[in-house]
Amino acid sequence: MERIQLLDLHFRNTPQAIAAFLVETQAGPVLIETGPHSTWPHLVEALRTHGYAPRDVSHVLLTHIHLDHAGAAWAFAQQGAQIYVHPKGAPHLANPQRLISSARRIYQDEMDALWGRMEPIKADQLVVPEDEQQFEIGGVTFRALFTPGHAVHHIAWQVGEAIFCGDVAGVRVPGGIVVPPCPPPDIHIPHWLESIDRIKQSGATQLWLTHFGPVEEEVASHLDALAARLLDWANWMRPFFEAGTPPAEVTPKFQQYVNAQLRQAGITTPEMHKRYELANPAWMSVWGLLRYWEKIGSRADE
Repeated sequence: MERIQLLDLHFRNTPQAIAAFLVETQAGPVLIETGPHSTWPHLVEALRTHGYAPRDVSHVLLTHIHLDHAGAAWAFAQQGAQIYVHPKGAPHLANPQRLISSARRIYQDEMDALWGRMEPIKADQLVVPEDEQQFEIGGVTFRALFTPGHAVHHIAWQVGEAIFCGDVAGVRVPGGIVVPPCPPPDIHIPHWLESIDRIKQSGATQLWLTHFGPVEEEVASHLDALAARLLDWANWMRPFFEAGTPPAEVTPKFQQYVNAQLRQAGITTPEMHKRYELANPAWMSVWGLLRYWEKIGSRADE
């Protein structure tokens, strides 16, 4: 069994919100996910506790290019690392201006505090896999599984019976329930359900969630619950799209709906609710799901 280390990045000084993962190989450490550049000091410290510095990381595998997953990739590239990324995501890492501008329009004055800096990555340091392509690094095989639905540029990385899922297997704070992160602009419910099924069929016995940590033993039930809640949230949102309700009016209603689901599952502490909101802000899912229904009209996807 490969040695997998979970690195808690303490996003917004909060534990169990965003993770990166260290896979130790005979050729040195491989990093899966980097988190945002704003958490760089926590990432450096987490690497240090396992005996490594950023310069020791020669391979960084990204699940997708959203800033909470890939925002610090450039910092490793500047120290010589190869960055593995979906072909649809690679151009945005080579020239991140469009990605940065889009994020700044959303986050405005909070952009830098939330996500930190982002710099271009040289094209010859970007490794663009094909679906199901395998990479042998230090005696460990990493297999790329294209898994769209949350984002068109999403890869789940399989290592033996473990899969590093990014966001395609949902958000689950330890001790909590799984919920689907649904930011704009790429949410596609049928594709996401197909990706969930692909992970189920992979033979994985461990899921490693960027938000947050391992899922073991109950893999099938976790994925079934995610699929059910994804459809539930999408169908809850549909009437608001059809009525033309502005996102600002939908957001507090949706937050109440999600909080009710959390409370029903026994999640009542403010700390747990804060972690869910940091990992999966309600307003982002409102925008993403309304955009989804806008793209397909009122056609049901079931």
